[in-house]
This record gives sequence, structure tokens and C-alpha cells, in this order.
Amino acid sequence: MTTAISVRSAGTTARQAAPSAPGGGNGDKGGSGDKSDEMKEVCAITRSTVQAAIEVLAGTRPINQLARRLDQRCLTALQHRAFLTRREAVRAPRKLGGLHRNPAVRSVRACEVTPDIYEASAVVLDELRARAVAVRLERSKQVWRVTALEIG
Repeated sequence: MTTAISVRSAGTTARQAAPSAPGGGNGDKGGSGDKSDEMKEVCAITRSTVQAAIEVLAGTRPINQLARRLDQRCLTALQHRAFLTRREAVRAPRKLGGLHRNPAVRSVRACEVTPDIYEASAVVLDELRARAVAVRLERSKQVWRVTALEIG
């Protein structure tokens, strides 16, 4: 029942594992189509959230724009990391001047843990390096919220 999708920004490449439904059929009653749509939604939310989080670290986006998407613990941790990043950039502008510059989410992959919990990973490229981002999304009252955000 686990489905993985790889979405790349340099094209429209998408990879999806075959659903493991009993009987091996596709089923007419909203089986894999609903899961595929949900997986695409989770990947899109992950992509936009990761892009916004990296922009917060760069200082080009206010953190309050992520308040509806991140839970309070993640929001506080991201705010603290953004503060530390800016403080270090002031101390060593040559060394960290290009850090988080022109970030682009290159790929996103997601995996269903339970029907209301997904874990996703993303690869982000900026001018200096590539970094990995891990995200855990949980659905509450039909709204997806990020409950864990780890930026490498």
C-alpha cells in the first residue's frame, strides 16, 4: 500500500510504484486514483513548504508566512535557526554570503506511513551546495501540517 512519487522541477518526470491492492487490479472505487491524488498533494505541499523554509533561512521570506503550515515546535525551531544563520552571516560575510542563495527544490519524494501521516524528502540546491530536507506531514481536520522539518 506504500506509494512513492518522484517529482522533478526540471521536467515532468513522475515515478509511482504499483499499488499493492488485493487481487492486483486497479479497482474502480477510488482506490489508487485517490491515493495518487493525495500523494501529489503531499508532494506539492512539501515542495512549497521546503522552498519557503529555505527562503526564511536566507532572510528573504518572513517566517509568519509558514505559521499555518508548520506546527508551533517546527516554527520555533526554524525561527531560531534563521536567527543563528543571520548572526553567523554577519560575523563571516565572505564565508556565508552565498549560503541559501537562489535555492531551488530539485526533487521531492513522499511515502505514506498511515492514511493521515506522510513522510517526505526533498533535495534543495543553492549556489554553494545541495542539501537534503526531511518532512513529516500529518493530517488533522482535513488540513496537512508539518510536524517535523529537518534541513541538512
